[in-house]
Amino acid sequence: MSIPAPEAKIFPCTQSHALAEKIAKEYGQELGKIITNTYSDGEFQPSFEESVRGSRVFLIGSTMPSSENLMEMLLMLDAAKRASARHITAVMPYYGWARQDRKDKPRVPIAAKLIANLLETAGATRIITMDLHADQIQGFFEKPVDHLFASTIFLPYLKSLNLDNLTIASPDMGGSKRAYAYSKALDSDVVICYKQREKANVISHMELIGNVEGRNVVLADDLVDTAGTLTKAADLMIEKGAKSVRAICTHAILSGNAYERLENSKLEELIVTDSIPLKRESPKLRVLSCAALFADVMHRVNTNTSIASKFIM
Repeated sequence: MSIPAPEAKIFPCTQSHALAEKIAKEYGQELGKIITNTYSDGEFQPSFEESVRGSRVFLIGSTMPSSENLMEMLLMLDAAKRASARHITAVMPYYGWARQDRKDKPRVPIAAKLIANLLETAGATRIITMDLHADQIQGFFEKPVDHLFASTIFLPYLKSLNLDNLTIASPDMGGSKRAYAYSKALDSDVVICYKQREKANVISHMELIGNVEGRNVVLADDLVDTAGTLTKAADLMIEKGAKSVRAICTHAILSGNAYERLENSKLEELIVTDSIPLKRESPKLRVLSCAALFADVMHRVNTNTSIASKFIM
């Protein structure tokens, strides 16, 4: 006798409300009712306005800074746990603070591990996320983690461009595995940029490993923050004779002068997902939605169906 899947309910965190609406529509149901009360000093309290007892609850929210986004997810997890939800899944299209995944010098935190502990303590029984900054962050959790890849979104678009002499590029040594995976799927060459940083977000030197002369280059990265690395890499490749340069980046943080750098660069376009809401539009930005991917995986999780087909890379 098969056990029926528990009723699924989907609730949005404030920062990801637009994406949550798209996911719920793809899933085939309405968002759950939730309100947030805010005190004069800025403290806030989310409240589920419907019963979640015995349900599978999906809480959708990316945890990019400010830290209030992470705090809201933690409070909602705690509220769902105390309301007797049967399963509580934190759906985090962008897992913030993931760049702090190790001690790169003495006396610094490992924030990605700390946040994993916080999510589990708050009540998460499962995590669904996409393109972690480092794959090994999955190992920071004692609960199941479904680590999805935006390649399922980007590859169809790249193939539709029908670019000849295609070359996939990694903007740094750390992204070489991702670049090779894309090159295998697209049957293309690979080049790698070697960079040295003066400090966080500041590049002191960059060199190109490989030949891009006469090639259409696609830079592949998991996130774009200040856009310094991407735009410097694009300019370098045009100097080395590349025919065109575009980039695919899953998470569009785009802080500081990123928009200005992007629009003044040699990049033809920057293709991103809507895991993080954009601060503004740009003629060089193309957004591909990850809503259908998350809705499909959430449905499979709720019905205990395999999601192996979603792991292209």
